[in-house]
Amino acid sequence: MRARTATAPAVLTLLTLLTLLTASACTAGAARPEPSADDVIKAATRALTDACLTRRGLTPESDRQRVSDALFGTGRAELSLQLSTGHVVRSHTDGCLAAAQERLYGDQDRWFRTSVVVNNLRPEAVRTGRPLSEVRAAHRAEIAEWRRLRARALTTATALLEGGTPHPKGNQ
Repeated sequence: MRARTATAPAVLTLLTLLTLLTASACTAGAARPEPSADDVIKAATRALTDACLTRRGLTPESDRQRVSDALFGTGRAELSLQLSTGHVVRSHTDGCLAAAQERLYGDQDRWFRTSVVVNNLRPEAVRTGRPLSEVRAAHRAEIAEWRRLRARALTTATALLEGGTPHPKGNQ
């Protein structure tokens, strides 16, 4: 009796089916964890930037430099902030990422300035030898603003991902 050999598509289909069945059996009784605020905002940022790149006629296969320029902006950086550590952080306002931040946070300039300060509290503490708790206390206002902007971004991102439009009219 001669053995039959399966074709490559048949084997691939069988393996895919077995993988799906195994995965569903393993998770059938398990509840899916809720996505974190970071995950929701990142997903919405990705949806907004992808839509912006598409509107600009770019795909993942497009020239890397063109995609990078469209995503991050070009020319002289319009936003700039010098930290107490002496470092200067700069950002563009004309890229797809800037448009996504404007949409999610409501004010890209405020988000840039606030997030740069808040994300650099530890280096400031190290540079001054001051305890991190003191540095945080000195930046209470920025931390409160960061939380307000993040709450707005989470609300906007959640609505967008639940079926809202990823880009309002005219926002590119």
